[in-house]
Amino acid sequence: MTSHIAPFTGFGLGLRKEHYADYLERDVPVDFVEIISENYMVDGGRPLATLDAIRERHAVAMHGVSMSIGTVGGLDRAYLARLKSLADRIEPLWVSDHLCWTGIDGHNTHDLLPLPYTSQALDVVCANINQAQDALRRPILIENPSSYCTFPDADMSEWEFLAELARRTGCYLLLDVNNVYVSAVNHGFDAQAFLAGIPAERVRQIHLAGHTPGEILIDTHDRAVCDDVWSLYADACARFGPVATMIERDDDIPPLDDLLTELDQARTIAAAHMSIAA
Repeated sequence: MTSHIAPFTGFGLGLRKEHYADYLERDVPVDFVEIISENYMVDGGRPLATLDAIRERHAVAMHGVSMSIGTVGGLDRAYLARLKSLADRIEPLWVSDHLCWTGIDGHNTHDLLPLPYTSQALDVVCANINQAQDALRRPILIENPSSYCTFPDADMSEWEFLAELARRTGCYLLLDVNNVYVSAVNHGFDAQAFLAGIPAERVRQIHLAGHTPGEILIDTHDRAVCDDVWSLYADACARFGPVATMIERDDDIPPLDDLLTELDQARTIAAAHMSIAA
């Protein structure tokens, strides 16, 4: 297994079917696209053929939502085999998934369910990360999720949990800045403490997205990145230096040019703040 993922400093967007034609018919100014892995874990069909064509023009990152890295009893071997087949086909920048569990007894809830940040849960997660990395024969990235509840028996913070799982397994981290902000507001912790507690050398990608405001913030990916998240992104740039950054949009998807304008804002902020970390 290759144990190292080289840094990549480009700016990208999530690849969504609404924009397939743009990517196939014109030159889109992105450095990479990120796919939802499960949408392409098939033997054939138009989506996979489209991905093959886009892969000829752009680097691809694979981002999953169903690995269920927090599940007890080990990961689904058939799922890992299909994931490896896709990764071998497109040779992505990396493969990532979330720090969560998604189902039980073969039933997928199609949601990113929270984990308690306990030593026992850490043991389970680390064993599953090791299983995934061995099956894929490559290190993976783990993303911090947004959260809406806490567990009274937690014996560490989320950032301590992430730092320890990276140390124990050699995996890398996908830092979702919007999720940090959402969780910090929902639970009242210091977002700056989260950034400070993440090992900078393990971060390989940053996510940006919009959320729905309210008494509890909800990570909906259905609107533009807000000013507070842009501000936290500037702090992340200063902390982590040049790191691949992309914007997620999964609902109320606008024309591609609107997202490209938003991505230019990320480029501007990064150029102004990443040099601080150098």
